[in-house]
Amino acid sequence: MIILVTGAAGPTGQAITGYFQRNGHTVIGVDKDDVDLLDRAAVQDLAARIEGEHGRVDGVVHLVGGWRGSKTFADTDLDDWTVLHDLLVRTLQHVSLAFEPLLRKSDNGRFVIVSAKAAQQPTAGGACYAAAKAASEAWTLSLADALKDTGSAATILVIKALVNDAMKAAKPEAAFAGYTHVDALAEAVAGLYERPAHEINGTRLDLTL
Repeated sequence: MIILVTGAAGPTGQAITGYFQRNGHTVIGVDKDDVDLLDRAAVQDLAARIEGEHGRVDGVVHLVGGWRGSKTFADTDLDDWTVLHDLLVRTLQHVSLAFEPLLRKSDNGRFVIVSAKAAQQPTAGGACYAAAKAASEAWTLSLADALKDTGSAATILVIKALVNDAMKAAKPEAAFAGYTHVDALAEAVAGLYERPAHEINGTRLDLTL
């Protein structure tokens, strides 16, 4: 399979990239130093290069994220919304619009975003973050509708937060209750290929349950 991972340089991207590579798949990992995902033309060029080399894409795992918040609702800084909109929504729009045609060419393609329970259960100080996550979910569900008559699917994986080995080593006393380990997330992404596209297309899979 041909898998594109955006936001590949971080611990989560490394976990997912490593998982698919170990299982014999071709992984194209990009980060901000490789492609500016806020530049739609640059993303279109990336899609064109992948199509020219591989003819299709079988997976897009979109991991670009970030978090900003405030102590109270009234303290919300709308500059945080601007930042989070670009990170969580605009990059998703550019990537999904560029790669939807390539996913349509796959017999078993998957488009995946990682969302948070905050999208459905916002806190007073997390309004900008929750709203951006909710917008990214709605956009992904629109992509799912576009893919409904194909062999591909768009799915939302829902977490509380992510944890990796470095975080655990830095805070050995912390329980990280309800957190999803990046290796478990990688396995969850891979598991989407074991289920029929129509079964998972347009769904929110809660990994905290």
